[in-house]
Amino acid sequence: MDKLLAGDTALVTGGAGGIGRAIGAALAREGAHVLLADTEAARGEEAAATITAAGGTACFLPADLATAAGAEALLEQAIAATPGGRLSILVHSASPRRLETQTAMAVTLDEWERMVNVNLRAGFILGRGAGQHMRGSGTKGRILYITSLHAEVPRNLPHYSAAKAGMTMTMKELARALGPHGIRVNAIAPGAIGGGGFQADPRLAQAIAMGRIGVAEDVAAMAVALLADRFAGYVTGTTVVVDGGLALHSWITPPGG
Repeated sequence: MDKLLAGDTALVTGGAGGIGRAIGAALAREGAHVLLADTEAARGEEAAATITAAGGTACFLPADLATAAGAEALLEQAIAATPGGRLSILVHSASPRRLETQTAMAVTLDEWERMVNVNLRAGFILGRGAGQHMRGSGTKGRILYITSLHAEVPRNLPHYSAAKAGMTMTMKELARALGPHGIRVNAIAPGAIGGGGFQADPRLAQAIAMGRIGVAEDVAAMAVALLADRFAGYVTGTTVVVDGGLALHSWITPPGG
């Protein structure tokens, strides 16, 4: 059977580690040429080299999405690095690390602004810009946002929850605007996924229906499905939850916490 994403070029933000890295590797296995963008150059270069060593094609693009200019520059760089100049997939997974101590009463304005800028503002700039590029080049592209259960349920991270909730609505607005051009826009809301920006309390597994903390590859597998027209060609404007059943329980406080 043909690879699901053969001929596609995918820009994946936050591609140096965690969920972004896993998605980049999964897309490459399905035939996409992958552009991994991140602030961490050494890890990003290593991630791209790992994809190449496994038989895929990838390159690393340095990016600082905390500024609007940085997001705009990344999109220009990605289009320039795309074979034939036709970027067909955008996955926005980048997010600053967060701490459980960053409650509504404790988070600083600088922490709030950086979180919102990298997740929401950069997500809008990249999503709209990629959509304009895809529409102009006649590409039936796909855009995928990595959001969170926090987009619906508050916990200790108001800046993160607000940013992810905003990304959800940005996804819906872009899906409405770009759908008539054959461009699909969706989101994945991961639950407790170990590694990356989230260090899971092992006790949390007790509140998950499937009995384990998730791994980045769980999210990556769903990303492939949503980005592949073979499986999701009529799916746009929706969020798919990948949480092992965590949202079936009250997860505000880990068991025994």
